[in-house]
Amino acid sequence: MDGTIIFLNSHILLANLLTGWLLDIIFGDPSRLPHPVVYMGKWIAMGERRLNRGKSRKLKGALFAVGSVLLVFGVAWLLTAFLRCQAAASGATGMVFSLISYAVVSLCVFFCLAGKTLRREVRMVFGKLELGLDEGRQQVARIVGRDTLSLSRQEVSTAALETLAENLSDGVIAPLFWFALLGVPGMMAYKMINTLDSMIGYQNKRYKDFGCWAARIDDIANYLPARLTALLMILAGWGYMQFSRSHSRRSLAYYLQTTRRYSRCHASPNSGWPEAALSSLLDCRFGGPHDYFGELFYKPYIGSNARAITFSDMTSSLHICLAAEIIAVVAAAAIVV
Repeated sequence: MDGTIIFLNSHILLANLLTGWLLDIIFGDPSRLPHPVVYMGKWIAMGERRLNRGKSRKLKGALFAVGSVLLVFGVAWLLTAFLRCQAAASGATGMVFSLISYAVVSLCVFFCLAGKTLRREVRMVFGKLELGLDEGRQQVARIVGRDTLSLSRQEVSTAALETLAENLSDGVIAPLFWFALLGVPGMMAYKMINTLDSMIGYQNKRYKDFGCWAARIDDIANYLPARLTALLMILAGWGYMQFSRSHSRRSLAYYLQTTRRYSRCHASPNSGWPEAALSSLLDCRFGGPHDYFGELFYKPYIGSNARAITFSDMTSSLHICLAAEIIAVVAAAAIVV
């Protein structure tokens, strides 16, 4: 009996995973539905306003970050456990709660994935660039955290592809990784970790102390997913390049070695891996000096070929990232089952 229950639960989780992923593939981020990340952001903003002042900011930030992650994990665990218990009841009540449980868990997976939206935003940047540089600058400002008013066409293009690679890890592979390990509670807790880092994990005067734990937790949570993302991109990209006429074909060992070499050329211990993988596959160069609202930051270059980024590069990058996402979904499904 216990074996049968485990079998059924694992296959229900598989159905949840595939349903949530297909919803993301079809719809992307829902603009009109209440999104859990929005409420996470409101919680973080409220906590930051109340706690990020006075003395012991680092301690208060640590307690707030850890407490917020545990809170989300606990709420998600209690909710899914309650629905699962109610679904085990006999008769019509059990059937109703089974449907509710299936819908809630599938929607959680849907809300935690951002592959469709990410690809759409990057495609729109290159589409706007075809209309003019100013349009491209305005569009890329939606997905990057730097000043875009003075970016060149090349800088707009590389910014979009850098964001595509980095957010493939944060918005797709990492949530799938934590779902495979800890189910929906792990996936939702990761979204809180990622939201904390994106809101308060900065090294500026305001957040340096209060947000340092949020940044470190995010580094830990993304350590394996970032490297897994790079590997999946290389596997997908190597296969794609065998059929591509617009890019040179290299050995799998070359892509792995180049990715490893340039992955260190980033301030983040994790973001450099997917960016280096995409740079290696496209044989182009990312990074370099960036203007963050009046202050120039020098970043090492990732890659060595300073060629112009083309529309074809964008198309290839989207195909590679989608293929890597499909491989990740299949792997997560296998782990769940």
